[in-house]
Amino acid sequence: MARPIWTGSLSFGLLNIPVSLMSGERRTDLSFRMLDSRDKKPIKFERVNADTGEEVPWKDIIKAFEYDKGSYVVVEKEDIQAAAPESHESVDVEAFVDADSIGKRFYEKPYILVPGKKAEKGYVLFRETLKATNKVGIARVVIRTREYMCAVMPEGDALILMLLRYPQELVDPADYKIPEGKTADYRISPKEMEMAKQLIGSMAAEWQPEEYHDEFRARLSDIIKKRIKSKGATTKFEEPPEREDAATNVVDFMSLLEQSLQSKKRTPAAKSVASVVKKKPAAKKAAKKATKAS
Repeated sequence: MARPIWTGSLSFGLLNIPVSLMSGERRTDLSFRMLDSRDKKPIKFERVNADTGEEVPWKDIIKAFEYDKGSYVVVEKEDIQAAAPESHESVDVEAFVDADSIGKRFYEKPYILVPGKKAEKGYVLFRETLKATNKVGIARVVIRTREYMCAVMPEGDALILMLLRYPQELVDPADYKIPEGKTADYRISPKEMEMAKQLIGSMAAEWQPEEYHDEFRARLSDIIKKRIKSKGATTKFEEPPEREDAATNVVDFMSLLEQSLQSKKRTPAAKSVASVVKKKPAAKKAAKKATKAS
């Protein structure tokens, strides 16, 4: 069984639901190593000084930002730590938006939220409320060392956490030469439109993703298996030990919901998604302290 990326909580208002963050995708890419064609030995990629050609040990390697061609500014460990997010094991919902208001290009990577022990009631309450209101929770989540904007949404019986791209990560389609205007501007006749609609109608089907397979990977896998069999090679792999979910006590959800509704800390309905992704004040203060220290 897969191991959780982290075990923490899903929070909105004063409610905290213990959950585990699980991967929502399965990598099926074939991994290759580069070999020397002369003796079939693995090739090493060494860290060398661009000027002297000498190998540089890890302890002497530092990070720098190239702000101009050939010009660098060193970034210290303290600088990175000052900018690092504070929370590591929680999904903090800060706003709820209409499910269909998020553009498809914003969606990046799926994860699955799994309830902890005795957390089923809160999990189902949150899931069914999202379904009934057709809303999606916009939140922050820290995965490993980076903070992401994400959307929490229901899918069947599960709560899905979908990482979102920030607006500045997306290319505006207007940057490219995209045909604008109506069909008549391109001499598309009503008959051509009708025929195109008929063609689409004849090819219409229910979405059944299980019918689609990576045929290239399957063919290449078959070739690799034949070669392994011909040479008599074998391989072994031991699964890592499982981790238990975090337990929780019985929670008075009615009381917490009432307190959250009365609290002035709740997110206003008119709050834009853009304002949700701004940096936290604490992070700004930490960055200022690091700047003064330097």
